[in-house]
Amino acid sequence: MNTNSRQIALILIDIQQGFDDLTYWGARNNPTAEANAVRLLQAFRLGGRPVFHVQHCSTTPTSPLRPGQPGCEFKPEVKPLSSEFIIRKQVNSAFIGTDLEARLRALDISTVVIAGLTTAHCVSTSTRMAGNLGFRVLLAADACATNAQTGHDGRAYDAETVHALALASLHGEFAEVSDTTVILRALEQIRD
Repeated sequence: MNTNSRQIALILIDIQQGFDDLTYWGARNNPTAEANAVRLLQAFRLGGRPVFHVQHCSTTPTSPLRPGQPGCEFKPEVKPLSSEFIIRKQVNSAFIGTDLEARLRALDISTVVIAGLTTAHCVSTSTRMAGNLGFRVLLAADACATNAQTGHDGRAYDAETVHALALASLHGEFAEVSDTTVILRALEQIRD
């Protein structure tokens, strides 16, 4: 992984308490996703690099991510600092109906590292849009997680399969999919 630009930002997608409600979302993979996201967050904070926290503010009445309830809040381990950006969205993409792209452009960001929840939905949609908007995207596979899904034909797919296929559809086309350790090593090579 060759990362030679200082113009890099971290985007944490929807790491919110409501995703702990597995009765609502279904079985989940990668229980260490949040811990790996924290590793990325700590490295970006230590390096003084921009961090964007994306928060899904659902308009669905039954959603655990609806504003005004604990599920909408960020998980404590990734709670934003006052100096970090919070981007609130109501759809899957962190770029639709928000000023995320404008903020990244204002900071002259060319590369984004993405991690968060869920791989097959908001992470995938935001990654695709970031790639289409011309950003270089490094997607931390082990700092993302997703839930089991049922296909249009009623076939059940376990969370690990959904995660793997979502990453496979992104890699090489919209992002460079890697893992947290590789991304952290690349960050260490960036000179101020």
